Amino acid sequence: MPWFDPNRSIMFGPDICGYATKKVHAILTKNGKNHLIKKEVPCETDQLTHVYTLILRPDATYSILIDNVEKQSGSVYDDWDILPAKKKRDPNAKKPEDWEDEEFLPDPEDKKPEGYDDIPKEITEPDATKPEDWDDEEDGEWTAPTIPNPEYKGPWIQKKIKNPNFKGKWKAPLIDNPEYKDDPYIYAFDSLKHIGIELWQVKSGTLFDNILITDDPEYAKKFAEETWGKHKDAEKAAFDEAEKRRLEEESANAKTEDNDDAADEDEGKAAGASDEENKDASGDEEISKDASSSSDKKDEL
Repeated sequence: MPWFDPNRSIMFGPDICGYATKKVHAILTKNGKNHLIKKEVPCETDQLTHVYTLILRPDATYSILIDNVEKQSGSVYDDWDILPAKKKRDPNAKKPEDWEDEEFLPDPEDKKPEGYDDIPKEITEPDATKPEDWDDEEDGEWTAPTIPNPEYKGPWIQKKIKNPNFKGKWKAPLIDNPEYKDDPYIYAFDSLKHIGIELWQVKSGTLFDNILITDDPEYAKKFAEETWGKHKDAEKAAFDEAEKRRLEEESANAKTEDNDDAADEDEGKAAGASDEENKDASGDEEISKDASSSSDKKDEL
């Protein structure tokens, strides 16, 4: 069943996808629409067993627990956009003409200094002199280079002062939203008849058990302690021991591979040395044969 199926009532549980998504989903379906919780609820990311609990109460409050510890809570009204807002901005409201929403105003006392705009951005370098080998006919008319003018301060900007009549940014007033209609049973789901597990994964090994739906939060907490709580310490110890053995085996295998590589390298060097010795011996033998042949020919002559 895809997560957007409108026939679903509640979708709840951890979602780990890639490096970015590591959160607890709490999706409530009302009137054929899925509504995601607006708060972030991080999930556990290790390889141990964890218990996830969602509590919906008749007063429309909720709690999300992980391993029997509350991680998030609030109001169904506030943390899901199931109902339209009670209030909305009046679309017909207009900002009053005398409303001043400029926080700062130009300072009327701040005047631009006389001659400010006449200050050049660059000036002629005062110490520059025409080179002795400069030829006006060949090089053209010589002009002294320019440098930044230390007196130039950039475009003049008038100072600003606080506006004594500033009223803040104008917003249209709130009015009752005619589309809002309270749902006193917003927390309730009258068609909870089935349980399904949606599982998208690229690594095997995920197990599920002890799925409980009850109207007694204390019983659920006790049940978790008698099942998950009874074995969690032993599971952690067994996992740590298995990880220790795995790391030791990886270390031993790495050393074995290093030794094998070193042995292969030594064998390669030994083979190379043997080839050189054989080559030298073969050369000596050829020289000996040549010398013998030469001697034989001399005797024949």
